[in-house]
Amino acid sequence: MMRKLLLATLALGALIGTAKADPDNFDQVARGRYLATAGDCVACHTGSAGPGVAHAVPDLESSYGYAGGRAIETPFGQIKAANITPDRETGIGTWTADQFYTAMHHGQRPDGTHLYPAFPYTAYTNVTRDDSDAIFAYLRTLAPVQNAVDRNTLPFPFNIRMAMIGWNMLFFREGTFQPDTTKSAEWNRGAYLVEGLGHCGSCHTPKNFLGGDGDHLAGGELQAWYAPSLTADKRLGVGDWSEDEIVEYLRTGRNERAAAAGPMAEVVQYSTAKMTESDLKAMAVYLKQPAQAVQQASAPAPLAADNAQMRMGRAIYEDGCKACHTDSGQGIARMFPRLAGSQSVQQPGSESILRAVLQGAKAATTDMAPTGPAMPAFGWRLNDEQVAAVATYIRNSWGNAAPAVSTEDARKMRDRLADVVE
Repeated sequence: MMRKLLLATLALGALIGTAKADPDNFDQVARGRYLATAGDCVACHTGSAGPGVAHAVPDLESSYGYAGGRAIETPFGQIKAANITPDRETGIGTWTADQFYTAMHHGQRPDGTHLYPAFPYTAYTNVTRDDSDAIFAYLRTLAPVQNAVDRNTLPFPFNIRMAMIGWNMLFFREGTFQPDTTKSAEWNRGAYLVEGLGHCGSCHTPKNFLGGDGDHLAGGELQAWYAPSLTADKRLGVGDWSEDEIVEYLRTGRNERAAAAGPMAEVVQYSTAKMTESDLKAMAVYLKQPAQAVQQASAPAPLAADNAQMRMGRAIYEDGCKACHTDSGQGIARMFPRLAGSQSVQQPGSESILRAVLQGAKAATTDMAPTGPAMPAFGWRLNDEQVAAVATYIRNSWGNAAPAVSTEDARKMRDRLADVVE
């Protein structure tokens, strides 16, 4: 009798653990699919789909888009994204809703293993239990894909996961998002998306030498790109952008000022371009009205036009750049990005502009803007001194002002691009 009671209790516990995430509840599943899109899950969790299966292209309609295996570059080494299809051997098929929420909210796997913040639980901790359950319900509807992913690829000593206990004590603030009652519902929705599911700070907040966050959304180097500031700073952030310009950029991947490329192109293509207009507007409202006032960064003095590096840079720009970006740096609206007054090219770090010059870049393609203009690579025809010169010229012309780029900066970027993970 006691044995039957115990078995019944365990069965009831298992039902309670999964009851909130019901793959047969189509309203919940549809909401979970949308929330997974808002969280841009597919961009990281795509990858190889098992032996004999070609590399998967991120696709919201395909389970292979969630089969894991993509290598994510961090300052401490590469981490491969997990398989989050409901495969019972290599995915999350044996997980309960409670265990999924623990991973999202606390950063721990069902066996208690600590996750690395390459999985942005530091942002996902803001996600509500209902939303976590909805995402889990959606993932359970995917076809299981057997794809064993090596989750321990960091070198010693970073492969010691117990060290995450100390890291979490220093840098992780657990807690579900709490609305600000002094703000509008729209503002709070934007805050929830930016700080939670959107995990914008994971890229756009600078990191210290231990990988902890610095000034929130102030921009920083990431995977050989420089994620620009998203603060209300007018020169470096989005303070000079209108809400409509932010919405257009997130919906189409471009506006009159800029075009999304690199990791941001993936964010647009697989996430924000598929979100509702009201959610994009809420994000814009939140970014334009930050919770705390932003100290406007003082601009450095631009280099003089007769500076030797500026003269060299101008000659290179006139020969290879102005046909698209124009002599005035205004570019072609929604086609070739404006360089004059560009927040991106004036960031403290020159990584993005160096990468674009050396390797080229391709803008995002979306339903609203299906043609993705591309910039050719110039690394094959320009030496490091010339690359640094044209980057410096762009960063200090048409009213722009930013630190000069050195030949050594260009050399380091060229070397790094030989091994960078896409």
